[in-house]
Amino acid sequence: MARSDRAAEAMQARGALAIVLASRNPKKARELDRIVRDAGLDVRFLSLELYPDVPTAPEDEATFAGNARAKALWYARATDQLCLADDSGLEVDALGGAPGVHSARFAGAGASDAANRAHLLAGLKDVPAERRTARFRCALALADAEQVIFEAAGTAEGVILAAEQGAGGFGYDPLFRSTELGRTFAEVDSAEKDRVSHRGRALARLVAFLRDTPPG
Repeated sequence: MARSDRAAEAMQARGALAIVLASRNPKKARELDRIVRDAGLDVRFLSLELYPDVPTAPEDEATFAGNARAKALWYARATDQLCLADDSGLEVDALGGAPGVHSARFAGAGASDAANRAHLLAGLKDVPAERRTARFRCALALADAEQVIFEAAGTAEGVILAAEQGAGGFGYDPLFRSTELGRTFAEVDSAEKDRVSHRGRALARLVAFLRDTPPG
C-alpha cells in the first residue's frame, strides 16, 4: 500500500474525512486547515508531498473558479482521493482587475510574496488613495475522481495602501486594508481575518456543506 493510501486509511479509521489539499503553498495550507479545524469538523488534509510522482496541475483558466475546478479534478483523479482546490487572488480596480488569476506570479514566475507586493506598489505609484480600491476573491472546488461535488466563493473588499502595515498574514495581506476591519489582514489576528476574509467566507460555505452532506 502506498504511503498516501496508508495515511488516508488511518485517518478514515479514526473517523476523520481525508481530503487531498491541492496546494503547495504551506501558508495557504495552514490557513485552510486552521479554518476548518476551528469550525469543529473532523477533516484531515493530505499534503501533495504524499504524492511526489503526481505532476503539478496547470493553472491556465481565465477565472478563479475555472482554475479551482480544474485543479480539484486533476489531483482527485491522480490520487484517487477527495480533493479540495483553492484559487484566489487580488483584483485592483485601477489596474483593470489585475493581478487577478496571476496574483501568485504577478512579478514573474517563481516570484516571492515580497516581489509581488513591490511590483503592485510600482504599478500604483501615481494612483491616488481614493482610486486604490481592491478586493480579494477566493474560489473553492471539492471533487472526487469523477466530478466536482461542491463549489463556493468568497470576497473581501478593501483598499491598497502605499506602504506595508503589519507583520502577519502572507501574500498581499500587508498592503490590503480591509473595509470591514479598518486594518490590513497582516495587522489582525487569525480569528479576525478568518471572519471577513475571502477564504474564510468560502470555507464557511464548504463547512456547512460537509456538515449537511458529507461525501461518502
